[in-house]
Amino acid sequence: MPLGEFDLIGRYFTRPARRAVLGVGDDCALLAPTVGMQLAVSCDMLVQGRHFLPNVAPQSLGHKALAVNLSDLAACGAQPLAFMLALALPRADEAWLTDFSRGLFTLADAHGCELIGGDTTQGPLNICISVFGDVPNGRVLLRSAARAGDDLYVSGTLGDARLALESVRGAVALQRDAFEAVRVAMEQPQPRVSLGLALRGVASSAIDVSDGMLGDLGHVLQSSHVGATLDVDAVPRSAVLAAQQLTWQLQCTLAGGDDYELLFTAPPSLAAAVHAAAEQARVAVTRIGGIDAQPGLRLIDAAGQAVPNTYGSFDHFCS
Repeated sequence: MPLGEFDLIGRYFTRPARRAVLGVGDDCALLAPTVGMQLAVSCDMLVQGRHFLPNVAPQSLGHKALAVNLSDLAACGAQPLAFMLALALPRADEAWLTDFSRGLFTLADAHGCELIGGDTTQGPLNICISVFGDVPNGRVLLRSAARAGDDLYVSGTLGDARLALESVRGAVALQRDAFEAVRVAMEQPQPRVSLGLALRGVASSAIDVSDGMLGDLGHVLQSSHVGATLDVDAVPRSAVLAAQQLTWQLQCTLAGGDDYELLFTAPPSLAAAVHAAAEQARVAVTRIGGIDAQPGLRLIDAAGQAVPNTYGSFDHFCS
């Protein structure tokens, strides 16, 4: 007998409510905001062929679908609370649903984030998640608060997800072990929630790197009405990416996208606090430049020589 919509929801996506007043199973879910906190809300959609490859493992896809949303909460310094899932499926494949829900809930449980509702339908594979978090009043990290003189930092390493994609496309040749090392970044990014929480009261601005670092940095500069100088040689990269030609290193780190690391600014006087936050979150952070009063973005190398900025960022309607 075919698996029906409500059996599908009940079997794979229903759990007892924990933080929510009312979770899956009614016309609306209910969340009770905590006094003194603001609700942070974000929404991301993943479409097969646009955001992920058709042969990606469903467990990895479940992880990534939630990870990209948790990354938005991390960039605002918000604590994850709950999420909603809208899922379009070509068919109700029980083996696929078992693995997808396992990947989804493994990450959700790691961050104390519960599924409280959503929708299912038949159609081309499409996953849309809305995520909810909370942050103390006045402590949210914004794109619009970078100030001239701030240091510019990034977490983790950049470029592996793009390198993996280019390998799949056949543009870059990687040995199997090297490909598997960077494939993890493409299919199972780790949202920097702990770092975002630790940076509250330390970072002056933040954004997650999803569409390419230079493009995302541009959003910060525009919102904050400032400029920046960035050392392209200081941008952290993995050993696999560092072994590639320099042109690929720069393309992947500066404009690769799908990194889901945090790009943030902080006053030099708080450098020790930045590194303490990174140690608390167990995530490496690297200073890669500084914020300028003069508008515009200037790229330099380790020797201080200007580097031409010929790098774009991802745009769904221009890429």
